[in-house]
Amino acid sequence: MKYIPQERMESIRKRLVRLYGERAADLLERLRSIIGRYGVGHDVMPTTDWWNEKDIVLITYADMVQHKDERPLATLRRFLDERLKGAFKTVHILPFTTWSSDDGFSVIDYREVAPEYGRWEDIEALGSGFQLMFDLVLNHCSSKSPWFQDFVSGIEPASKYFIETDPSEDLSAVTRPRPWPLLTKVERLQGDTHVWTTFSEDQVDLNWRNPDLLFEFIDILFLYLSKGMSIVRLDAVAFLWKEIGTSCIHLPETHEVVKLLRDIIGLVAPQAVILTETNVPHEENISYLGHGDEAHMVYQFSLPPLLLYSLLKGDCQYMRQWAQDLPAPAEQTTFFNFTASHDGIGIRPLQGLVPDGELNWLIQEVRRREGFVSTRRLADGSESPYELNISYSSALSIADDATLGFRRFLCSQAVAVSMRGVPGVYFHSLTATLNDLYGVQVQGHQRAVNRKKWVESELLQLLDDPNSQNNFVFHAMTTLLRRRASHLAFHPDADQNVIDFGNELFAFTRESLDSSQRILCLFNMTAEKVPIDLELIQEVLAWNPKRHSRLRNLLAGFGMAQQGHTCLLLPYQASWLAYDLNSVSQPTHILDAGKDVIGV
Repeated sequence: MKYIPQERMESIRKRLVRLYGERAADLLERLRSIIGRYGVGHDVMPTTDWWNEKDIVLITYADMVQHKDERPLATLRRFLDERLKGAFKTVHILPFTTWSSDDGFSVIDYREVAPEYGRWEDIEALGSGFQLMFDLVLNHCSSKSPWFQDFVSGIEPASKYFIETDPSEDLSAVTRPRPWPLLTKVERLQGDTHVWTTFSEDQVDLNWRNPDLLFEFIDILFLYLSKGMSIVRLDAVAFLWKEIGTSCIHLPETHEVVKLLRDIIGLVAPQAVILTETNVPHEENISYLGHGDEAHMVYQFSLPPLLLYSLLKGDCQYMRQWAQDLPAPAEQTTFFNFTASHDGIGIRPLQGLVPDGELNWLIQEVRRREGFVSTRRLADGSESPYELNISYSSALSIADDATLGFRRFLCSQAVAVSMRGVPGVYFHSLTATLNDLYGVQVQGHQRAVNRKKWVESELLQLLDDPNSQNNFVFHAMTTLLRRRASHLAFHPDADQNVIDFGNELFAFTRESLDSSQRILCLFNMTAEKVPIDLELIQEVLAWNPKRHSRLRNLLAGFGMAQQGHTCLLLPYQASWLAYDLNSVSQPTHILDAGKDVIGV
């Protein structure tokens, strides 16, 4: 009989008591009985070694790259194998199960791969070359799902999987991420009712008060683990538990569910990682790390809008203050750093970080670049900006100098890749894809602006064209990612110390866990050349030219020159300055005066 750690089971029991009261004992035995399903939970070894400097995640749709008469998942696998080995360790395949809307996030059947994408064996084949990250959409499922059809027909157990609410109830305190009605009328065999629909009428909220629903998702979790999932992304998890009279966001029971799932994963697949998706102000977001007992990772949601604002302004003062005040995550937790994703750029995470007037300025800059602004409904019935819908490359574009705009975009990516945490890179960031306005017109929703799907031949033609900006960005991005993966100072847990070099330069150091490597990360946030005194660099890095090896810029592709006692950073240049802490040499200069320092 398989050994089950009793301390872990006791933690699970306590969480079940908090969620389901006197039913906890029976539920615990039910959990014991399914350990080993799909082969998950056998011969596991405890671990806390979840990530290192090589952990970089590619975010992509299953059908992001398409080839006629071939399953998209097979096409995607070929592209990744041929072009992206060594740049990424993990692939986040956005929802690939059957769905009815929201590009996959309105799930019909959690256990079935959408046939238009491929089959489970395609997922497993992709997993032979990369680790995998899957979405677990916990808050809602499709109104076309078998669960909801059983609810309408009154068939157990799904007849109790959804939340019925009388529309006369006072729901004014509920936090709304969308502008449309919270409740949707449904015709059931037993009579008309209203169900909770936080995100859309096709996405019906699930009733987590019902432990049968919990076990549905435990079974789905075990299935995903058996198919090679190493990171599970809990989508829209903040809205999970409903309590009329409250905001229905971040409730204690919601946190308890996340902690319960972490305990269960720790029991059956301790190498796996939980990532929570909570697009909310920073303090609310990081609450999902708990005390090292909840999510392993949380999205760094303040980073995308704050970085965008700083680069458009040419001023990093607010970003530097935020980064300086950012506490190191609790032990055995980290941040998931990103700039772009399949969703838009959330602006609620900017609350309290920049003045309201500056937020309005940012919104206008996005609209000026043919972007869109999504809203949410407030308690008084008014609407407030919620999300910027624009490709990150278009958001940073420069109308009269496309090349400089691409360099500004690359600077943004270098910042996100360099910061403490695990970086996630959206597929369209590899090519700096611009706004897909045609996609918005065809699909009829604003988020389509950043969800273009590539025909494989078209994509390869662009990437193989030496005169193409897509080629330039792709080469620069993959070089950046591979170089990050080769330096211990970029371990997600490595120390980060933010330096004040003025508002034009965003700067911080990263130091490896074994103190063998220290890197000064410098980013020119402006369209002008910016000088920096070499004595400041020497002081920050504790670099002594009489004792240490030559100071090198680890990033290639952008010129950076020494002029006397000053280094010049070119417009939007990103630099990683480092030397070997364990070597001793006596060069007379950091660089030969006036020459390109890259690779020296």
